[in-house]
Amino acid sequence: MDRLPFLPFHLRITSLLGAGTLLDGFDSLSIAGALTMIIVTFHIDFKSAGALGSAAFLGQIVGALGFGWLSERIGRKWAFILALFIFGAFSLLAASASTVFELWWARAIQGVGLGAEVPIAAALFNEYARSVVRGKWVMLYETLFIYGLILAPVAGLLLYNSLGPELGWRALFAVGGLPALLGIVAVFALPESPRWLATSGRLAEADAIVTGMEDEARRLGKTLAPPVDVPPVVKQSTNLLELFQGIYAKRTFVVWTQWFCGYFVSNGFQIWQPILFMKIGGLPTSSALALSIVSSCLQLICAYFTAGFIDRAGRIPWFTAGFTAAGLFALGGAIAGGVFHLHGWQVLVIFGFGMTASISVNNLGVYLFTPEQYPTRMRAWGTAAGSSLNRLASYIAPIAIGFLLATGSEALTSIFVMFAAVALFGAVVMGTMGEETKTRTLEELSP
Repeated sequence: MDRLPFLPFHLRITSLLGAGTLLDGFDSLSIAGALTMIIVTFHIDFKSAGALGSAAFLGQIVGALGFGWLSERIGRKWAFILALFIFGAFSLLAASASTVFELWWARAIQGVGLGAEVPIAAALFNEYARSVVRGKWVMLYETLFIYGLILAPVAGLLLYNSLGPELGWRALFAVGGLPALLGIVAVFALPESPRWLATSGRLAEADAIVTGMEDEARRLGKTLAPPVDVPPVVKQSTNLLELFQGIYAKRTFVVWTQWFCGYFVSNGFQIWQPILFMKIGGLPTSSALALSIVSSCLQLICAYFTAGFIDRAGRIPWFTAGFTAAGLFALGGAIAGGVFHLHGWQVLVIFGFGMTASISVNNLGVYLFTPEQYPTRMRAWGTAAGSSLNRLASYIAPIAIGFLLATGSEALTSIFVMFAAVALFGAVVMGTMGEETKTRTLEELSP
């Protein structure tokens, strides 16, 4: 597979997995655009809003861990499809919620599917990508998640202006039901990972998929290099504790730190971003949602820039620099508020946007870096288990911010100090303990 050029086959896989990842991003952040409208509908306070904003992330912890194990048992394809059905169906239920309690539960169960889809899709995509350009293609693929983050506030803004607060957020969650339809398409169109099939002892099925790819390349006039001899594939079951044993113990600590620190900063800030602009920055709802779109666009630009260099410069320099820059922007925000007593929306734009754009290098890159750390027998499990730290961080951070906001006018300074400490810790761990993986095959990295 590593000798095959980019084919229409790869494009079809990218389209299916990418659509799921885009809709995952949309449904994950739809609460940010809806939260201001939900507060109006149900008359809830900051603490209750923080708990509601975190509900899906609590479910994502369960989904990441449970589906990580399941994908090693039943395959990447069927775990991915089941995840799509869950988060699409429960988005529709969230749209019809009549109380905050019902909405919390719908979002929490929806989170099970949201937590499962992205790491499983990332593992499957990595297992098809060529080693010499894996960094570029995975980073470009993961930008689809950011497009989902952009679409969520865009849709929220349009629906808020056209339907009003209550119908607006319900329609936003109704749109989030589209993944269930995508799951039906994936049943017929998405192939399984040949690497997973081979390690599961299903060699004939794996060979049929790769032979089909080779035939497609020849029909397109591509000249294929001879296959490189590799050791025979040995069928091995997944040992859940192997993440913490041997060479994988250190790798797990590094990627878990990357997952937790990156998403604590990013999702913590983004979930509350529209409300921060409104309550602290003094902006109207439409302006707050519009600025959320700008924030995601900056992350997209940063991701494309990173994709162009990550296979040449390497993973560790980029990830360390991303954490460091995010920490420095957060410190700048803390100084602006704590020393100069600046609390307007301009502070949020300059330092908040700089922080989230910088941290996005890690938030997307971790979906490249984590699958590179583990062998096929536990690649999806390792990626999903790592992503559970993302969900844990994303659950804790909005609640922490809700409590800090309730403390008064200096809350923004405390929030930036908290983000700075988390980001700089991630920089230290990545810079001192991270193992470079650029251009190496998955089998070479984890024999």
